[in-house]
Amino acid sequence: MKTKVAVLVSGGGTNLQALIDYQIEQGEKCPYEIVIVISDHKDAYALERAAKANIPAAITSPYSVMGKEAAHAADRDTKRTAVSNAVFELCKANGVEAIVQAGWLTVLAGDILKAYEGKIINLHPALLPKFGGVGMWGHHVHEAVLAAGEKESGCTIHLVSGECDGGKILIQKKVPVLPGDDPDSLYARIAPCEHEAMVEGLLWLCENK
Repeated sequence: MKTKVAVLVSGGGTNLQALIDYQIEQGEKCPYEIVIVISDHKDAYALERAAKANIPAAITSPYSVMGKEAAHAADRDTKRTAVSNAVFELCKANGVEAIVQAGWLTVLAGDILKAYEGKIINLHPALLPKFGGVGMWGHHVHEAVLAAGEKESGCTIHLVSGECDGGKILIQKKVPVLPGDDPDSLYARIAPCEHEAMVEGLLWLCENK
């Protein structure tokens, strides 16, 4: 039986695309099926990728799950919990067995972490534990790596805990930081590694869920 997977996204969805492409390439041999894509941003291009692949999608932005006024008045933790609970309900409704955070920016909180303990992975665009935590996402990470004068960077797949970018590290892929790199050139070198690691991480989940 294929593992039913939810992929959580916030932006362009290139790592989601890697998972979709692998699923298509492997066909019946693929051990997973993406049954729903969930975005915490209504304008995420990843939603277009889901639509093209005929995968159901849902939006769980704070505004969509709380209402505009309540979301505007709420603090960060309240919004995180509301979004997390909405994701949890969607996962239960779709029989989800494993969750992949592929460029997902909301730190999950509450019951979903208990229900899916050891069954949620996250991709981080640096070599954790360096350059992790709140505010460390996307180009902010690559800028910090360059500012620190690091000789290498890469990406990390880790299990999700209640701590931002915490949890057991499963996979790391490294690339050199080259003289003259800027955030764009560094990201371009890391991106193919992200796509490989994303698939490897989900395959690990399928074997170990």
